[in-house]
Amino acid sequence: MMVIESWKPEDTFELGKKLGEEADPSTIFCLNGDLGVGKTVFTQGFAAGLGITEPVDSPTFTIVKQYDDGRLPFYHFDVYRIGDVSEMDEIGYEDCFYGEGVTLIEWSGLIEEILPRQVITVTIEKDLNKGFDYRKITVEGM
Repeated sequence: MMVIESWKPEDTFELGKKLGEEADPSTIFCLNGDLGVGKTVFTQGFAAGLGITEPVDSPTFTIVKQYDDGRLPFYHFDVYRIGDVSEMDEIGYEDCFYGEGVTLIEWSGLIEEILPRQVITVTIEKDLNKGFDYRKITVEGM
């Protein structure tokens, strides 16, 4: 387990970038944290680490966005609005989870029953006592 203190959004972006640079095919990252903690900033850094140059935003209403212009295909899931885990079958999640790309899932707790045993979990938490932009980022499973 690794705990990183981020004091500004750029720190969160850089951690995402570092993890993106190190990501291997078929790796699944579960990104957890409340609304507004910096999940999108982390994901943008992660995509940059994969060499993706197109804009990255949260696929809240589409569930998944695929990016193919990096060194590996990148599947960015946001399952916040998923009604039932069976919707993941319709999306074809298995091709993403077990293919040649890297998967990052926001709100992964909503689909725990279909996640493989081996995932990397990234949890971003605020602590307003340490400042408005402070984040504690915990990485488990690497």
